[in-house]
Amino acid sequence: MDAAVITRRTLGARTGLEVSEVGCGLWAVGGHWGPTDDDAALEAIDTALDHGVNFFDTADVYGDGHSERLLARAMRGRRDRFVVGTKIGWTGYDGEANRSQYTSVEKLIEGVEGNLERLGIDCLDVIQCHVFYPEPNTPHFVEGFARLKEQGKVRAWGVSTGDLEHLKTFAEAGCDTLQIDYSILNRGSEREILPYCKEHGIGVIVRGPLAMGILTGKFSGAETFEGDDFRKAWIEDARQHEQFRADLAMVERLRALATPERSLAQAAIRFVLEHDAVSTVIPGARNARQAESNSAAGMMGRLGVQEKALIDGVVPPGGGRKIWPA
Repeated sequence: MDAAVITRRTLGARTGLEVSEVGCGLWAVGGHWGPTDDDAALEAIDTALDHGVNFFDTADVYGDGHSERLLARAMRGRRDRFVVGTKIGWTGYDGEANRSQYTSVEKLIEGVEGNLERLGIDCLDVIQCHVFYPEPNTPHFVEGFARLKEQGKVRAWGVSTGDLEHLKTFAEAGCDTLQIDYSILNRGSEREILPYCKEHGIGVIVRGPLAMGILTGKFSGAETFEGDDFRKAWIEDARQHEQFRADLAMVERLRALATPERSLAQAAIRFVLEHDAVSTVIPGARNARQAESNSAAGMMGRLGVQEKALIDGVVPPGGGRKIWPA
């Protein structure tokens, strides 16, 4: 496979960042998706780099900083090959008061300096507010990120949300990026949010293109999840279990997207990449095999008319899940 054929896209109108259209999400390597293996995760990052991937996304809360520290190890001696996005907001969140711990701009800046320290770098390419709805400290994120950009500690900033009004709060202050959950099973953002980003030059980073693994086709509904694996709720929570079963039924109808040359997962990644507002998609990879498969999706041809019609027949444009299976 020739890494040179992986396409890069501009991350919005203002960042000046060129990112691989398929990036790499590092939530799972933090340890909340079942057992992890650091050596396998580092091999996945190496494999992604070898196939032309340059955008890597993490967060302070992933494994209580473990994901960021692991990425720091991977970057050692080759920082120039990485465009790094991370997030802040959930660590120390007060669920009873429904507010983050960043009660001042100074505390927010101190928090981002913690991201920088764990990553072992002096400047973040992208920093994002991880709290996906408005809360009392939202203004501190906006002002703090803008100040960090002025200080040269951040190149671009944004928010991770599926709430249009929350996005507008950041956009009206000049934010550069949006991270959003978007997939064949979750097309609600096609109505307003993705068009809004395109109109306002906001770079779109898509998480969840495989719907937390559901769109790989590997689940049967008989799974069990151990320890603190967040997917336990798919089985133990009645509403989420109902959604999980509905998702699996839709996946059965989507299996026709797979061919001898392209897996269902790769077709799902292709679907996301074909929206013209999307800058990069960040499927997770815990090992080299997954990293190679994800990267290959970025080099495949576009979905055909019949394949798009099949998708629209299963999940109409703008449609999708009623609740989140997380």
